[in-house]
Amino acid sequence: IHGGPFANIAHGCNSVIATKLAMKLGDYVVTEAGFGADLGAEKFLDIKCRMADIAPSAVVVVATVRALKHHGGCPKADLGTPDVALLQKGAENLRRHVENMRDAFGMPVCVAINAFPTDSAEEHAFLRDYCENQLGVPCALSEVFAKGGAGGIELAEKVLSILDGRPVHYTYESGAPVAEAIRAVCKTVYHAADVTFSAQAAKTLAELEKNGFGNLPVCIAKTQYSFSDDASLLAAPEGFTMTVRDLRLSAGAGFVVAVMGSIMTMPGLPKAPAALNIDVDENGVISGLF
Repeated sequence: IHGGPFANIAHGCNSVIATKLAMKLGDYVVTEAGFGADLGAEKFLDIKCRMADIAPSAVVVVATVRALKHHGGCPKADLGTPDVALLQKGAENLRRHVENMRDAFGMPVCVAINAFPTDSAEEHAFLRDYCENQLGVPCALSEVFAKGGAGGIELAEKVLSILDGRPVHYTYESGAPVAEAIRAVCKTVYHAADVTFSAQAAKTLAELEKNGFGNLPVCIAKTQYSFSDDASLLAAPEGFTMTVRDLRLSAGAGFVVAVMGSIMTMPGLPKAPAALNIDVDENGVISGLF
């Protein structure tokens, strides 16, 4: 099941109804929780799974060579150039995600390498070795984009081999005060040293508590490019302070959104959206669709 809206500004997962329906109709249900395990997976586990009284049998952490090289300091223009040294440096980001899912939440984990045509065999080999021998988790190359279903067989088999009915280790207790829950996520999942509240956020928090909303789950809106609220802090930063800029009540959904950093909570188009490259010729043939 693919769901939205994205977890950098919202909960990042599909409805409880959709998941429970799928669980009744299918032998296996695969559901997305994005962006990132620090955002999508945390909210899926701490909010949705707790509210719905469900738990996944395994977590698949999806990684790309390009993203990990970016976390290793590789310029965007060079992401398609093989560089195992920068990949090794950026792999600390993957380590943090895997350890969060396995150690903090107690879930069985498999890493999926989402293959790109610019990846090298040496980079794939490094990641496999890194996952299996340094992180201690299975790893599979996913080539579904290029090969269709056949490109996902290895991943499917490895995920099936680790399925387990373990309970979720939640980041904070149900009914915990909002500020306490925010601090727990920031320190346990993001590895922040401290959390501060702006004057506006502190005022809103007092109003939430006064009106009976001070013990709801928290949904943190922050950049998807870093564990912190600063997009420039790459890989696996530690010792940073996060600032709650504002708090927003989602009463119907049953959680409080904590806005951190310069995140835009309304999705926006890039400077050059894909529409600029889409065209239809005189014969009705469409071009430029990715």
